[in-house]
Parts: sequence; C-alpha cells; structure tokens
Amino acid sequence: MLFFIEKIVFFLLLSLFSMNCFASSSQFIDLLDGQLDASQYLSENAYGFLPVPIIITDPAVGGGLGMMGLIFHEEEHEKDARLVAMQEGENAADSLLPPSVSVALGAYTGNDSYFAGGGHMGFFNEGKIRYLGLGGYGDINLDFYGFGDISLPKPITIKTKATIIMQTVKFKLADSDFYLGPTHKYINADISPANINDLVDNLPPDLQAPLTDLLTNKVTTSGVGFTLEYDSRDNIFSPKSGLKYELTHLWYRDALGSDIDYQLTEFYGLNYFTLTKKWRTALRAEINYADSDSILPPYATPSISMRGIPSGRYQGNAIGVTELEVIYDLNLRWEFNVFAGVGKASNKFSDMGDSDSKISQGVGFRYLIARRYGFNMGLDIAKGPEENIFYIQAGSAW
Repeated sequence: MLFFIEKIVFFLLLSLFSMNCFASSSQFIDLLDGQLDASQYLSENAYGFLPVPIIITDPAVGGGLGMMGLIFHEEEHEKDARLVAMQEGENAADSLLPPSVSVALGAYTGNDSYFAGGGHMGFFNEGKIRYLGLGGYGDINLDFYGFGDISLPKPITIKTKATIIMQTVKFKLADSDFYLGPTHKYINADISPANINDLVDNLPPDLQAPLTDLLTNKVTTSGVGFTLEYDSRDNIFSPKSGLKYELTHLWYRDALGSDIDYQLTEFYGLNYFTLTKKWRTALRAEINYADSDSILPPYATPSISMRGIPSGRYQGNAIGVTELEVIYDLNLRWEFNVFAGVGKASNKFSDMGDSDSKISQGVGFRYLIARRYGFNMGLDIAKGPEENIFYIQAGSAW
C-alpha cells in the first residue's frame, strides 16, 4: 500500500522531463537556490491529467514498463500555504497536509506479467480522515520457491490471474497523532503453474497432494478488519524526523466471501531521527503473521519485503524484517544513504528465531526534486543473498 506514497515522485519526474517542452524553463528553477525543482510545474498542473511512464526494476518479474495517469487534488488554500512556506524557508513541506492523488495505471513486464487498475489516496476534513483505495486486474508470473523452512529443489513458476480490491479509511482520534478505521482486502484469483510437470518433479512427496491442490486452483480471499496508525512524521514523502507505526488485523471468513478461513496480522514501525545538521538515521521493523490451519495461496502468504530481495522470494506464515539506514545531507538538494537489513521467514511464529537470516546491504542517493511538496527521488543499489538489485526510489524507500 505504500506504492502510491513512495514511487509517485519518480513517475512525476519522468513525465516532467518528457513534457517540459510544453512549459517554460523557469517553471523548473527554484528561486531560492537556482536549482532544478518541479514544484511550480506540479502546482500549476495540479488539476490536470498527467501521463507518466513507469520503469519496473524488480527481477522477480523480469523488469518492465508501463504508463500511469495522475490527477492531483489540491485546494487553493493548500496551494497558498505551500507557496508561503516556499518563500519563508528551505523546508517548505514540513508538517503540511499532502495533496490527494488519483491514479490510473497499466504495466507489462519482461516475464509476460501485466497489471491494470487505479486508486486514490485522499486526505479529507483537514487531514482528519485518510483514505487509501486500490482496485485492478493482473496476470502475474512469479517463481514459487517454497514457504518458511520448506524449500523446493527447483522453483515453480506460478501464474496468478487476479482481481484485487483493497480499501482503508482511518479517522483521527481527538487531537492526537493516532488514526483508527476499517480495512478490507479482496482477491479473486485463478492459480496455475506455467508447467504442470513441475509440480510432480519438484514437490516433496508428503506435500504433493496439498500443494498441487493449492497451486492449480481458483480461490477467493476476502477479509475485513481494522487499522490503527500513529503518525508523527514531518513529511509523508521524505521524512527527516518522526514516527509511523501501523497495526492491521484482518479476519478472512466464509461469511465475507472467503474460501479460506484465517487471520492476518501486519505490523510495521518506521522511525526517523535527526542526529546533527548533516546526519540522520532511520529504522524499520516489520512483522507479519498469518494464523491459518491450512497452506495459503502464494499471493496470500506473507513474504520478506526488503531491498536486495526479489518480490515473493522468501515466504512463510511468519515474517520478520529490520532495516537500518544512515543518511548524510550534503546540502539542501542532495543526500546520500547506506543501509543494511535482515529478514526471516518461518512456517510458525515460534520458529522464527531458528530460521535462516536473509541479509542485504547497499548504498543510494536522493535529490530534492519538488521542495514545495517535500518530494525527492534517486537510486538505491542493494546486494541481497542471491543477486544485486537497483531500485529507482522516490523519497523514503519505506
């Protein structure tokens, strides 16, 4: 769900350079320091439909390209507040309400996966109500390596054709930084292996029957629950200080249209600390746990999400991840970062301590491309357990 927040700036930047022939060059220069900045362009096109190219770098899907259309919804008083902040100091976006964004997108990847859909991230009633919704259809090909401590001798390519609907509404609790509200996730999927013979050749004998059943199946998972959030970050796109903690619990039940009964708990904590004028640090902790008496479909099984590890590579009912990042601010525009993380995947929560640790580390940089909104973008290069992966990032990688 962080996709809308973390990637949006990069998509915008690409469109800016591809479309700058329609705008005067002065729109891309910040009067504060005379450097490249897209704030004015974005503000003046806030109500327009902006076509944006997408570059996918995840090796799990073989890379890919796509197109996105964005519509920014920004009230006049919000635009005026940002303009005043731009004129009064460097940190124009600190603690300002972010603009709402609607999106339509489509993408195709190197392993013949594709996705088309849309969504909306909205802030209403002066930010006291937060909404995030996503819907779409995809045909995704991902390698299945096993789950938890059970590894297959050879990965099986699984094709998942799925319709997805996800929604969360959160309401601010009094004058605090806490938000609470309902959440819903629905996925209707048709699962099949790319090569049916791989099931016989690669599945352990004691798991052939249940996994064959699972990996050649039409299944629906539908769950409702709640999300509790604490958010004190100074900016949601590229925070320099503050905390964000989020706990989500979902009940998947037959009464809700789910073919599998289970519970899913997701928790993550993001911590941003300013150490000195030049140095900052960030710490991420994440725990996901699926409480199920049966084996879940690959798309519904938690997996390690960390730079340096392809999507879905390590799965299990219990997932734990920690990442540490250290950032050096060279000046107003440029910053450099180093990071390292460790993740664990297990079939049982109680066995996580004995599971193998998956370690990654890397370096990166960011450039502040839209000071008015606190948008920055850049690149991370991560070395994971099996391969090196580069990521085009916008703001915080989390």
